Amino acid sequence: RKSKKKQLSIFDEKPSVRPRSQSQSFSNDSNYRSSRASHASPRPSGSGTRQRNVPGSSGVRPQLSRSASFSPTATVTSQRDLEDTASRLNLETGSRAEKLTFSSDSESYAVPPHKPPKLDRTQSSKLSRTQAPKRGLSIRWGYGWGLGRSNDKQKEAQQALLETRTHSSSETILPVYPRDPLPPDPPPPDRVAALRSPPRTSPARTPERHVSQRSKASKVSQDSKASSASKASANSKRPSFRSDGDSQRTLVGSAILRKEEYQDSVREITDTSERLEDLRKLMTKDSLDYYVIPSEDAHGSEYVASNDKRRAWISGFHGSAGQAIVSKTAAYLVTDSRYWEQAHQEIDPNSWKLIPAGSPNGPVDWIDWLSDRVKDAKIGIDARMVSHENAARLTSLIQQQPKNSKLTFPPQNFVDLIWKDRPARSKNTIYLQPIEYTGRDASKKLTDVRRWIESQPPSVPSYSKSPPTAAQMHVGTLISSLSTIAYVLNLRGDDVPFNPVFHSYLYIGLASTILFIDSAKVETPIREYLQNMNVDLREYNDIWTFLRRREWGEGKLLISNETSYAISLMLTHFRYTIAPSPVDHMRGVKNEVEIQGLRRACLRDGACFVRFLAWLEEKIANNVEVSEWAAAYYLSEFRRKTKNYSSPAYESISAAGPNAAMAHYTPRKEGCRLIDKETPYLNDSGAQYRDGTTDTTRTIHLGRPTTKMCEAYTRVLQGHNWSVQIAIDSAIFPQGTTGKQLDVLARKALWQDGLNYGHGTGHGVGSYLSVHEGPHSFSNDIPLTPGNVITNEPGFYLDGQWGMRIESMLVVRSVKTKGQYNGNVWLGFERLTSVPIQTKMVQENLLTREEREWLAEHNRQCLVDLEPYLRDDKRAQRWLRREAERPIGVQPALPGGVLINWEPHFHVSLRDTLRPRSASAIPTPTYASLRYLFTTDQHRSDPPDCSRFGFYSIRFRLFRATP
Repeated sequence: RKSKKKQLSIFDEKPSVRPRSQSQSFSNDSNYRSSRASHASPRPSGSGTRQRNVPGSSGVRPQLSRSASFSPTATVTSQRDLEDTASRLNLETGSRAEKLTFSSDSESYAVPPHKPPKLDRTQSSKLSRTQAPKRGLSIRWGYGWGLGRSNDKQKEAQQALLETRTHSSSETILPVYPRDPLPPDPPPPDRVAALRSPPRTSPARTPERHVSQRSKASKVSQDSKASSASKASANSKRPSFRSDGDSQRTLVGSAILRKEEYQDSVREITDTSERLEDLRKLMTKDSLDYYVIPSEDAHGSEYVASNDKRRAWISGFHGSAGQAIVSKTAAYLVTDSRYWEQAHQEIDPNSWKLIPAGSPNGPVDWIDWLSDRVKDAKIGIDARMVSHENAARLTSLIQQQPKNSKLTFPPQNFVDLIWKDRPARSKNTIYLQPIEYTGRDASKKLTDVRRWIESQPPSVPSYSKSPPTAAQMHVGTLISSLSTIAYVLNLRGDDVPFNPVFHSYLYIGLASTILFIDSAKVETPIREYLQNMNVDLREYNDIWTFLRRREWGEGKLLISNETSYAISLMLTHFRYTIAPSPVDHMRGVKNEVEIQGLRRACLRDGACFVRFLAWLEEKIANNVEVSEWAAAYYLSEFRRKTKNYSSPAYESISAAGPNAAMAHYTPRKEGCRLIDKETPYLNDSGAQYRDGTTDTTRTIHLGRPTTKMCEAYTRVLQGHNWSVQIAIDSAIFPQGTTGKQLDVLARKALWQDGLNYGHGTGHGVGSYLSVHEGPHSFSNDIPLTPGNVITNEPGFYLDGQWGMRIESMLVVRSVKTKGQYNGNVWLGFERLTSVPIQTKMVQENLLTREEREWLAEHNRQCLVDLEPYLRDDKRAQRWLRREAERPIGVQPALPGGVLINWEPHFHVSLRDTLRPRSASAIPTPTYASLRYLFTTDQHRSDPPDCSRFGFYSIRFRLFRATP
């Protein structure tokens, strides 16, 4: 019975019946979001629980098709082309000729007239969420965590679905997904009272926005799961977390399906020679010497949708940063130090050459490299995919003598023209982010922007003495940044992986406001919400018509340097002024409601991290094989169960050994490394919660670290917390101080030993928005302001051996100092992240007294903050208490040179451990693990402090392993 009981839950606790809202949160995953991308019609509003496409219901989904593209510079379009396009889309000829569009922005879809969706429960449909119907017959799944494995039953269900569609009526039937606003979290527990009472959850809580997708397979009886697990354990003496056989012993419900059905996206080296050949043919037609493919989309996004991954498709490199540059005879990939190793593993060396930006004696970036290389050359690039700032900089560098080169902008994206199976653009609907999480009404944000527009001086030449004309006055601003638009309107979407944003443009004028977005994404409640704020809706592609016709009237528009250069070209320099967006500053300075939401999110996320670390340490101590992918997966499963969870914030970095030396390494399910006891393990991950975004990194050692590891880890810790009597974490600085000026504090301790790291020290974090948010960071000259949320993440990486990094989120606060020189102008940091820092790898003699006190106080505070969230997990509680009380450094050897390796989470009989029945039961390492027993015969899970042996009477029995 005990064995059977343990097989039921990953959390090693008695399963309990939870409110529906929590079970829904536990089952959220990317497959759900990607499946929602398949619905081309808007969902109606409503209340109650969500309906799903489950057995017993069916729906005919509209087919998505891409229409022909029209050049923004073309003036003549043949009538035959128009008729062909119109016949495919059932449109009248001539209706598209009026639009000014770019190639990949001209995708239109055959969406039927809007009708209230119905859910027909009389038809039988067994389409599961893991199926991918064939192209041309049904929808595409878009991005996500991969498509599930196909089996015979699923193929039969798919065939049955196709037959059902053939005989069904022409009326579109879609499932209903009502969206209910979520109530705010309760205020964080008092630091002292939290120890006495666990956080309460209202049983009548409104259902989460994301719902469970439990399928029939998740309802397998517990007896069958137990039986399967028993057989698996009987066949293997050493369980492995790389195999699917262990899933049924540790996971419940849809978590089993997620692990079994997860498939890696293809990451093999891709032969891109054909693609490059097709691209060079297009270059020859336009007489181009170089063609640049950036990683960004038309909105300058770091993370892009699947249909915008042009650089990844042409090069095979899947990192989030990098530019592909193709010449007539060669192809180059320019990326920074975070992705050098990954690029070597993914690009085809026969077709591509890596240019390491930021390396010693190397180029700063792709613009630096290209401008030094060209001479009398013609360079092509899609104007939408490059910012105004970068295009202007590149143009100024290549036009001067003797380079005498030119930057041109073909009307169509060359990659789009040769990418035959390019995914369709997302049609996911947008939803409201309640004021309980934003702390500020969207109408007030729009009012602040209009005040800023009015305050901008007219664009009058310095030599002019005449009064400004109407054409020189500023009348509006155009915003293209997706996170900025989502912030100012208090809306969120699901168009981009890891980021709750939606593709759109926003014009804010003194007299009107216009949101350019696909109408299929806007449901009736959101449409009414926008109308109440006097925000007009227009189609996404209408932005180019709006700019070409100057529909705002006389006057100039204000745009930021990050706006795409295509917008600058369309406006011409007579119609725009470059100015920093005020919304970026508003978004970067969090109000008190957002800060409290981030604090609650960090506490819940910290509890998940502690559960994970306790689980991982126990498995490794019991010699269970845990891969890097499995570790990242199980941490995500702990987070899925957490309140307000929405999605991962980015791809988890789970790395051991030499993989940890790559700053941005992402493990694959097949072929990744096992976590061991010889090298550090690094986990850098975060989550999107409705009340905040989290980003945390911890490095731990599960064995006995070497002296070199301890020295490096201590220097990283000093950079994370202290550096020459002043810390990033506890630094006090006056107003006007920039992040770049504080960056040296994080590196000073490493520099003392000749160590360093190649990435930035930290970045801004959004409130249920992008995990990388500006404008402030530790790498630029933007002054830090109270309310800025920023990460602190120094590290060190020894190529080919191991790496380590510690990252926490901080918020800038005003502080009181003893002198208060110049008044209340002093600022400091307040920590948001609450995850213990392992002390095993810390070398105590390198720390000052203040540093030792800070480290001990930090871990004790984590115990106070997180223990109320862990009342249902005794293993995590024991681990957390031990880390809070654990002495600094590796335990010294006993007399005679006996090494001690504390293994505190063995759940075996101590009597059997100390008295093995046979020689095969004796541990196999070169030194025996120490088991200890108090005189009260009570097995303690936390190791005693060796410095306090005199206060306890402890009995030891050692068994030394023999060959």
